[in-house]
Amino acid sequence: MKHLFSHAGEAALARVMTLHPLLAFDFDGTLAPIVARPADARLSLAVSTRLRRLAERHPVAIVTGRSVQDVRDRLGFEPTYVVGSHGAEDPAAADADAVVRALDVMRARFVAMSDQLRMAEVDVEDKRYSIALHYRLARDRTQAQALIGTLLDPLPPSLHAFGGKCVVNVVAADAPDKAGAVERLLERSGRQVAVFLGDDVNDEPVFKLAGPEWLTVRIGRATAPTSSARFFLDSPGEVATMLERLVIQSRGVPVSG
Repeated sequence: MKHLFSHAGEAALARVMTLHPLLAFDFDGTLAPIVARPADARLSLAVSTRLRRLAERHPVAIVTGRSVQDVRDRLGFEPTYVVGSHGAEDPAAADADAVVRALDVMRARFVAMSDQLRMAEVDVEDKRYSIALHYRLARDRTQAQALIGTLLDPLPPSLHAFGGKCVVNVVAADAPDKAGAVERLLERSGRQVAVFLGDDVNDEPVFKLAGPEWLTVRIGRATAPTSSARFFLDSPGEVATMLERLVIQSRGVPVSG
């Protein structure tokens, strides 16, 4: 896998923009740097301005682990689509209520163990369609992870848990993931190919789904060798530069309908 700003990456970027793609982005760790307190995350002016320009000519989607309402308040522009909770909070998906109800058993466990969670400095974020157990601020992360493991054992077959960067997420086992969300967004937007940027394990299903004409980019060199993305960027700090390249390539492209 090569850096996006290599000769091969620049050529792939230019080529995909001639195909009128869907432009889809993860939020935390991709468009915005990961911060100690998730409530502090925001897009930089450089990123939001470029995304606003791109949204004038292409369908732009945010596909995030946050709730839809939470991420909307942090963007500084209005995307074409927003999908939350790693794909589970999707207006186009069926059985949304069932996805929410499936988590009730874990909600009861977390209430019963609230004192232990507080002592271990594990923050429980209930996003209705998913639940996130954050331990980034725990003084003893090993202890926090052990407690989370205890809480999730046994995990009901109706649920699925997966890790991330100092977080464990719980969703309904049959909830849509990010790959399913991007497939639906392609159908809704009438596009055949996508550009997708992400930084974590929950973005890998999209990288694996991607067809040969897609442009997929993993954020973070350290994790790049194990990723299915075609290219990588070193950090979210390089994303604004990539977006500027997309804006330049979009000049002369008819406004999307």
